[in-house]
Amino acid sequence: MKDTNSLSHTSYRCKYHIVIILKYRRLTIYNKLRRDIIEILTLLINRKPDVKIIEGEACLEHIHMLLEVPLKYAVSDFMGYLKSKSTLMIFDRHANLKYKYGSRHF
Repeated sequence: MKDTNSLSHTSYRCKYHIVIILKYRRLTIYNKLRRDIIEILTLLINRKPDVKIIEGEACLEHIHMLLEVPLKYAVSDFMGYLKSKSTLMIFDRHANLKYKYGSRHF
């Protein structure tokens, strides 16, 4: 198995350990929606063609992911995409949370 990727003049191996934690660690929300959050995150990651999930684990109050992100995506931009789209998708699927936690900050 090839462990490095290459572009025309470079060879690279970019793997990032990402931990996603709910704002204020709202465990009541997270425990109810854990499977849905995992499904949404994998769907969004699979939409980016070259990003690969190497490992992932959903713990009691956070999610660990080991992602391989190519050089053409800035990690900060990719995380902004992941956080913003996942928040919108969660609130669209679970509209009752909008009334409990008003301003869509998740």
